[in-house]
Amino acid sequence: MDLWQLLLTLAVAGSGDAFPGSEATPALLVRGSQSLPRVNPGLETNSSGKPKFTKCRSPELETFSCHWTDGVHHGLQSPGSIQLFYIRRSTQEWTQEWKECPDYVSAGENSCYFNSSYTSIWIPYCIKLTSNGGTVDQKCFSVEEIVQPDPPIGLNWTLLNISLTGIHADIQVRWEPPPNADVQKGWIVLEYELQYKEVNETQWKMMDPVLSTSVPVYSLRLDKEYEVRVRSRQRNSEKYGEFSDVLYVTLPQMSPFACEEDFRFPWFLIIIFGIFGLTMILFLFIFSKQQRIKMLILPPVPVPKIKGIDPDLLKIFIFYFLGRKIRRGEHNLSHS
Repeated sequence: MDLWQLLLTLAVAGSGDAFPGSEATPALLVRGSQSLPRVNPGLETNSSGKPKFTKCRSPELETFSCHWTDGVHHGLQSPGSIQLFYIRRSTQEWTQEWKECPDYVSAGENSCYFNSSYTSIWIPYCIKLTSNGGTVDQKCFSVEEIVQPDPPIGLNWTLLNISLTGIHADIQVRWEPPPNADVQKGWIVLEYELQYKEVNETQWKMMDPVLSTSVPVYSLRLDKEYEVRVRSRQRNSEKYGEFSDVLYVTLPQMSPFACEEDFRFPWFLIIIFGIFGLTMILFLFIFSKQQRIKMLILPPVPVPKIKGIDPDLLKIFIFYFLGRKIRRGEHNLSHS
C-alpha cells in the first residue's frame, strides 16, 4: 500500500470513531455516502490486499448477505478481527449509530447475514469493514439493487412433435421457481432466461426472457444431444442469479428405414398439389374457352326466316287463278 492510501485510510479512521458503539453525525454520513461507489454484486479484484467487499446479495428480497476478503496477506490479523458495521436511513434521517453485523455465521466465512428482521426494502444501507480499529472499505446500496435469485429447480422436458422430414423436433422445457422466492403471493416477480446448446459446442444460445415457468424450444436436431439451463432475475432488473443444474436432452432416434423414406418428399403432398394444379388448369381452360364450349354443348337453334310477298309471283298466281276460273266457266257454258 503506497503512502497516499495509508494517509487516506488514517484520515478516514481519524474523522470518526470506527470502533463498535461509535456514532457518526448524519450530515457527515450523507456527505460520505454520496462519494462512495455502489455495491458491485460481482467479484471485485483486491490488488491492495486489504479486507474488501466482494459481493452483497439478496436472493428473495427478504434477506441479504455481504461477503469480503480477509486481507491476511498484508500482515492483518486473523479474519475474526474484521468487523462489519451497518447503518440505514429510516424516513428522511440516517440513524445515529453504527451497528455491528447481526450474524457472522449463517452465510459462511468472511460474511454477514441479515435476516428478515434486519432487512428493509427501499431503505438505503451503508456498510463498512473495520480491521485493527480502522475502516478499510465502505459501500452503500438498497436491497432491491442487490437482488440475485437462487437458481430455478426441477428442470424437465417433453417432446412436442417431430418434423415430417424426421430431422428436427420441438420440445417444451419446464421448471420450478427458486424455493425461497415468494412468487405466488407476488412479493417478487421473476423473469427467466433459458439457454441451450449442443453438448460439444461452447456457445450458448439465449432465448428471450419470459415470466412463465415453461418455454418451447424449436428445431432441435434428432441426431444431437443438448444441454439446457435456466437462470432468473427480478423483473426490470439487469442482474441475473446463478444458473440451474444442466438438463440433458436426448431426442428419440428414427429408424434408418423411416429416415430414408422421410428424406423423400411425401407422396400424399404431391398428389394433393397435383390435383389442385390440374383443377386450376382445367378451370382456366374452361374460362378462356367458354364461348366455344357453349357452342358445343348448346348449339344455336335456327331462326325461321319469313320472306315478304314477291309481286311477280303474286301476278303469276293471280293470272293463273283467273285463267282457271275463265276456263271453267267456258266449259260449263258449252255443256249447257
